[in-house]
Amino acid sequence: MTGIPAAPGRRPLPIRPVASPCTSVCKIDPADGLCIGCHRTIEEIASWGTMTDEQRRVVWAELRVRREARRGSRQTP
Repeated sequence: MTGIPAAPGRRPLPIRPVASPCTSVCKIDPADGLCIGCHRTIEEIASWGTMTDEQRRVVWAELRVRREARRGSRQTP
């Protein structure tokens, strides 16, 4: 695994894989098909291990949107 170039005299920073958003609260909400813990679809959960880091970053960006949407839908008018 290669790293990110560093300043002269320093070691390169290692490139770390994109972490899983799993929170170990694994239950799919039948209303929207999303995990109540991490907000991923069952397809995203199943394919996480074979996704590229770029694909994982796309999922992470979508998770932020999904979390906000869930928060908004839980608030009472």
